[in-house]
Amino acid sequence: MDKRRRSRSQRGVTIIEMLVVVTIIALFAGIVGTRFWNQAGKAKRVAAKVQINNFLGSLGQFKLDTGLYPTTEQGLKPLRERPENMPSWNGPYLPQEVPLDPWGRPYLYRYPGEHGDEPDLISLGADGQPGGEGEAADVVSWKSN
Repeated sequence: MDKRRRSRSQRGVTIIEMLVVVTIIALFAGIVGTRFWNQAGKAKRVAAKVQINNFLGSLGQFKLDTGLYPTTEQGLKPLRERPENMPSWNGPYLPQEVPLDPWGRPYLYRYPGEHGDEPDLISLGADGQPGGEGEAADVVSWKSN
């Protein structure tokens, strides 16, 4: 009999109330999650651009010391290891091993480049293929964005 006399405020949460709360939480997570993943893709593109700019700075220092840029065949390796027959090398020019791009692939390096006097550095973006749009677009050294 005492159980029946409990006031409505003392009763437990109904299944309908629980479903409403769970639905609101799911909607909120969906909205926030979508925005978060969109920002994560943008952050990877920014990180690739920052790494490319760091490479360009290191390559500039390499050229000041040696008088030339590494060849396409040498790639970025001379920024960490002394090439043969290069006594003026004063590296390493990077504090750590040459990193992969934010999508886990090596950067493409070309010298002589096709876009000016400096080497061309390229990250192929999320899809790993030349070209593309949005997150799949290439991040390149000769463009500012």
